[in-house]
Amino acid sequence: MIESCVGRPLILVLGSSTRANLSIRFHSKVSSVLSQRAMAKTTPSPSLSPPTPTPKKVRHEMELFGDVRVDNYYWLRDDSRSNPELLSYLHQENAYTDSIMSGTKQLEDHIYTEIRGRIKEDDISAPMRRGSYFYYTRNLEGKEYVQHCRCYVPTSGVPTSVYDTMPTGPDAPSEHIILDENVKALEHTYYSIGAFKVSPNNKLVAYAEDTKGDEIYTVYIIDAESGVLVGKPLVGSITSYLEWAGDEALVYVTMDDILRPDKVWLHKLGTDQLDNSCLYHENDETFSLDLQASESKKYLFIASESKITRFVFYLDTSKPENGLVVLTARVTGIDTSASHRGNHFFIKRRSDECFNSELLACPVENIAATTVLLPHRPSIKLQDIQLFTDHLAVHERENGLPRITVYRLPSVGEPLERLQGGFAVDFIDPVYSVDQLESEFESGVLRFSYSSMRTPPSVYDYDMDTGISVLKKIETVLGGFDASNYVTERQWATASDGTQIPISIIYQKSLVKLDSSDPLLLYGYGSYEICIDPTFKASRFSLLDRGFIYAIAHIRGGGEMGRQWYENGKLLKKKNTFTDFIACAEYLIDKKYCSKEKLCINGRSAGGLLIGAVINMRPNLFKAAVAGVPFVDVVTTMLDPTIPLTTSEWEEWGDPRQEEFYSYMKSYSPVDNVKAQNYPDILVTAGLNDPRVMYSEPAKFVAKLREMKTNDNLLLFKCEMGAGHFSKSGRFEKLQEDAFTYTFILKALNMLGYEQQ
Repeated sequence: MIESCVGRPLILVLGSSTRANLSIRFHSKVSSVLSQRAMAKTTPSPSLSPPTPTPKKVRHEMELFGDVRVDNYYWLRDDSRSNPELLSYLHQENAYTDSIMSGTKQLEDHIYTEIRGRIKEDDISAPMRRGSYFYYTRNLEGKEYVQHCRCYVPTSGVPTSVYDTMPTGPDAPSEHIILDENVKALEHTYYSIGAFKVSPNNKLVAYAEDTKGDEIYTVYIIDAESGVLVGKPLVGSITSYLEWAGDEALVYVTMDDILRPDKVWLHKLGTDQLDNSCLYHENDETFSLDLQASESKKYLFIASESKITRFVFYLDTSKPENGLVVLTARVTGIDTSASHRGNHFFIKRRSDECFNSELLACPVENIAATTVLLPHRPSIKLQDIQLFTDHLAVHERENGLPRITVYRLPSVGEPLERLQGGFAVDFIDPVYSVDQLESEFESGVLRFSYSSMRTPPSVYDYDMDTGISVLKKIETVLGGFDASNYVTERQWATASDGTQIPISIIYQKSLVKLDSSDPLLLYGYGSYEICIDPTFKASRFSLLDRGFIYAIAHIRGGGEMGRQWYENGKLLKKKNTFTDFIACAEYLIDKKYCSKEKLCINGRSAGGLLIGAVINMRPNLFKAAVAGVPFVDVVTTMLDPTIPLTTSEWEEWGDPRQEEFYSYMKSYSPVDNVKAQNYPDILVTAGLNDPRVMYSEPAKFVAKLREMKTNDNLLLFKCEMGAGHFSKSGRFEKLQEDAFTYTFILKALNMLGYEQQ
């Protein structure tokens, strides 16, 4: 995937490097050298280019509120994905793209080798202790997928410490491979495990397997030691939501015909799937189900949620046959999530008044007796919590950056009152990302992942009593990578209404001149309250080391600056997302980070909507645009409740069956706003099996652009015929998409030349 795995969220949401040193290097004045030595031989002569694909036009009229929309490419939608004429057209587009890019194949292969060369291919993840075992994944040299492994802890009775390490060497307990994804993937062109859950007693493993990319899973239960299948697989429209309810039962979630998670089931080991009991069925088409286990593992929490409302049931894992019990009520506009410790439930609660959320606690035996532990704070967003026997770690956001605050809790059984005296974990970069990781509930050790745009993903264990952090694992980046060569910074652009929009930036300080001559790639998303934090991506350095600046526009519609940041970029305020992005682009040009002749833009899924919208609005502002699996046919999709995600997203985009929303959505929907004008060079991607954005949306967008645009700039469409929303499944296969995209950008900028040593 390119830059972000975030997509239109289907309500059900990867370390490496060289076997040999590269023989290619770049001079410090690489950008000028490349522009002077652009290799004309890599650009096919127009006379040799294949004919541009021209899908047939079949007039299809759609009328609502007296307005008639004509979609000549409506026929491209085939839910069965079997129409020979459709498949022929997609193959033509892929062949056309391959032909246009054939002259740059050598460079693409070189960039792929370069990206792969940064990966330490034979590596393991930071081992995580669970009871008597360390669990981890292992990558093998040359293999696409991971092995799921464990190793016995010889000192399992000793309390967990930040200094714990998994034994190695000849006297260490032997490694046991529970599951090798490489073996399982041999029979499939696509392979992904969406859940891997070890039973509380460590004897069994349940995992969810997707072999098409459509995010419909089959659940297998195996013996952790022998790998032998226990019972028959669970089949049907199963999500990746899967949790153990004790050692002898599983709880899982299934979807309806439009892939909406609507039923939660209890499966007792040794029984037939037909005998499973349905714990809850959500009939409201705007709601979907979620499933989480408490850190204590004593309760499972089943939530039903829309975009503005969320209520929670709990299931006692020691008595799953007793079914679900209501924890928080179903009240429109109130969003709750829960966890458990001792004799209390902890509840994060958001409302219109407490828009950035507050934290409550209530006794398990009297859920109505709530106490406010952390009150609402308008400038600080309470994002999530992690509970431990004696501690609480609060994940928050302030001024666009994440932070962690740790509190000591009173002993179990003592009263819980408002929390005070928390202390924050320190981070070093000016812009960075922090993600919570699984931690051992009965320990005083918090595990988290830290990275920045120049700091590789790093796993830390943090002693919540002493404040000591110990680095447990940092992703190895080969190929001569040196973080000190790069500058990261935060800038602020001013939106059209005066709002300050944060921008995260990275570049190599010895190559970038900051005189408007540097090429720049600007990424954006801006939907679903999702935070696009400035994380590390090793493949990105193939652009940075060619003199590129890389920037992320943290635009409204995302969650970087709190709940109101999201509210001000959705529904009838959605256009703020697009104008914010344009303001960031103009700021970068004004401050001489680049010029419009060197400005490239990129976004995926809802971020692809962003790209489609802004190139319609300001096509002359950008040199090249990459729209990955873009959600671009907004009105047609949101009018069709048979399409996955539509009903649940009326609270995100609006319900176009109401005239106000219809008119507003039509005013920005990319397919509906393609016009006769010059467009930048454009690359659009899709996945045939994508359940989040149907392949037909980008296909129609490309077809209409081909029909309407008035210049000869590149317009390429690449559809993965055996994948879904997140492209190919193998770790090296994914790098091919990065290499292809970067090559397209270099081609668009006439930067195809390179120096050979």
